[in-house]
Amino acid sequence: MKTSGSTQEERAQQRGQLSAFIRLHRQRVSPEAAGLPAAGRRRTPGLRREELAQLCEVSPTWITWLEQGRAVAASAGVLARLALALRLSAAERAYMFDLAGRRDPAEPEPQPRPAHAALRAVEAMRCPAYVLDRRWDIAAANPQAVELFLGWGARRGEAPNLLRFLFLRPEARALIHDWETRAWRLVAEFRADCGRLADSPAISPLVAELSSGSVDFARLWQTQDVLGREGGERRFQHPALGPLAFEQLTLRPDQRGDLKLVLLLPPD
Repeated sequence: MKTSGSTQEERAQQRGQLSAFIRLHRQRVSPEAAGLPAAGRRRTPGLRREELAQLCEVSPTWITWLEQGRAVAASAGVLARLALALRLSAAERAYMFDLAGRRDPAEPEPQPRPAHAALRAVEAMRCPAYVLDRRWDIAAANPQAVELFLGWGARRGEAPNLLRFLFLRPEARALIHDWETRAWRLVAEFRADCGRLADSPAISPLVAELSSGSVDFARLWQTQDVLGREGGERRFQHPALGPLAFEQLTLRPDQRGDLKLVLLLPPD
């Protein structure tokens, strides 16, 4: 049973994540981009708290308390104005609403549908296919995916994990074309996926392990970047199969938003 103390601690952690996210993105928005005049020299980049408060129709004190991680009430309407003022992408907006524990009024109501057997679907695929859970553990993978990703390199008795493979396996840098760009994208996509659960017992140890084992992951995690998972071309330089190119397609099974089915389709 979860104690009230642990619940309060989790809420405090979520407020800390939200405050860091908002503060960083405020500093990234120029007054000109927000439609405000850039008067005089500025000691820090981006919008001032007073300017952001003006755009969101709230008091500067409210913005200050929000950025300090205090327990302030943030309505869905204020969060929507905040998302517009900070010029957030769709993925960043969804991440912010998730951290705040609010439903985005612009998000359509989910429609219940029968669940798909995603874990079994990979077996029917001829192309590399795998299923990621919320931790980005490999919940299922067909032989083609296992061969492509060099057996994933998991410890005995432990499921492979895409981020461990990417950041802790030296072979990944040679295998994945443009490793630096893919690493940045995947960390930003992972942050969007885990949302307010980043400090949960399921995910926090993984983040700590990756941050300790990889300076690249630690640096990218601190950027607070958030991206939606996209498809597109994926290129590899496989040690046995040579150069390979695929078109990635990512699907979310109905009623299992914690799972993602990833297909690497051969090019046309």
